[in-house]
Amino acid sequence: MMKPSLSSLPRRAPAFGLAFAALWLSAAPAQADEDTLAAGKALFGARACSACHSLEAGRNLNGPSLAGVVGRPVGSVEGYRYSPGLAEAKGAWDKARLDAWLADPRAMVPGTRMAVKVPSPQERAKIIAYLAAATGR
Repeated sequence: MMKPSLSSLPRRAPAFGLAFAALWLSAAPAQADEDTLAAGKALFGARACSACHSLEAGRNLNGPSLAGVVGRPVGSVEGYRYSPGLAEAKGAWDKARLDAWLADPRAMVPGTRMAVKVPSPQERAKIIAYLAAATGR
């Protein structure tokens, strides 16, 4: 019996293998993103964020609505009464600023009413990713 040589294999085999590998690898980041967002959503509920904050525009609770928070100017939600420090703050809520805020809001803005801290950088990243996706930012 003759042993097959590499030249006798169908020419489509490597192309199929490469296509399958590319498809498999491209699905991995999408799954990771979905997992991150699902974890962020769960953390948003479990860390008591949702007890004080709505994701619905115009619906303030004990804290301001977080609809569109990523990229929004600090202290700018209409109808919400901010602490003086937040009302006077300049800049916008980008991901780095949200990360610092969630790590220790009272260290960032003394006198703020928000007391909840998220010490884990991984949890903060997941919550921020969820906020960005859930509010279209």
